[in-house]
Amino acid sequence: MKKLTLILSLLITTCVAAQQNIDNLLAAGINDAQRFATAYMRPASDGLVYSMNNGWFNSGKAKKLFGFDISLVINGAFVNDDNKSFILNTSDYENLQFRDGSTSKEVATAFGDIQGAVVVIEGDSGIPAIPSQDAEFELPTGLGSSNINFVPTAFLQASFGLIKGTEIKARFFPKVTTNDADVGLYGFGIQHEFTSWLPADKLFPVGISGLIAYTHLDGSYDFTDTNIVDGEDQRFENNTNTFLFQLIGSTKLPVFNVYGGLGYLTGTSTTDLKGTYRVQSGVISQETIIDPFSIENKTSGVRATIGAKLSLAFFKMNIDYTLAKYNGLSVGLHFGI
Repeated sequence: MKKLTLILSLLITTCVAAQQNIDNLLAAGINDAQRFATAYMRPASDGLVYSMNNGWFNSGKAKKLFGFDISLVINGAFVNDDNKSFILNTSDYENLQFRDGSTSKEVATAFGDIQGAVVVIEGDSGIPAIPSQDAEFELPTGLGSSNINFVPTAFLQASFGLIKGTEIKARFFPKVTTNDADVGLYGFGIQHEFTSWLPADKLFPVGISGLIAYTHLDGSYDFTDTNIVDGEDQRFENNTNTFLFQLIGSTKLPVFNVYGGLGYLTGTSTTDLKGTYRVQSGVISQETIIDPFSIENKTSGVRATIGAKLSLAFFKMNIDYTLAKYNGLSVGLHFGI
């Protein structure tokens, strides 16, 4: 649990590498720092949205009236090589320039590992009596240096059968604090089996359902005590909200079943840099900045899932794989009737 919380905390901030360079990034000015952070963070934010939407279903058959189960679900969304870097064009920035004179260069995202991209910023204190201080630094790498190329999520999930063909679901990841970070998740969903209304429902060995689900994640990471930048109450805060619309089909056999689905998801992830910062160099040297910027990433896409489920009395387990912009793997253990 602690390792999962730490990985999620790294993803909803800008990873340890970006945190260690926050003073440097702010030296380029708030607009440049925000623009770079948005591109740098996008794969982590998008991957989180896709990972959060995995694991909502394992059958096209809805539970019977008062049927229920409690599940432990573990997901991962994989980041492909195309999302491990982006092209930084200096014409899109106000103050960032590459030291070697290049006007564009491939640099790392939060999941990349590209080293040696050094930028320079001409200083401007804005005060005649205070000399300007130029800034020169290497842009941050990402989690690729640690061979991490996936976004994990995990939670407890409960399902309960209501009226004919209708099942409600809820998921929860308790807010856990570790290493100055805390992350929590919750969600709700409703699934309805269309085939439950067919006259030959008992004889028809296939279940077809529709699912609508909402998931919310929020977290923060306090790095005030790291002494990276002079200031107070320095932290990242993240809020991610997603919706999933899914069509599901499965076999309805006693022990072993296969299932699949076609769906569409949409999500918004907002990360705020909060606190007070006193930058010592660059275009805003000697200035005090409060709550520098907010990053908003939106993503949406189609997904297709295929999986299998094994049922043994009160115990069930499933595994499935999802094809999407960020492919995903989900494993679930279930107890109930």
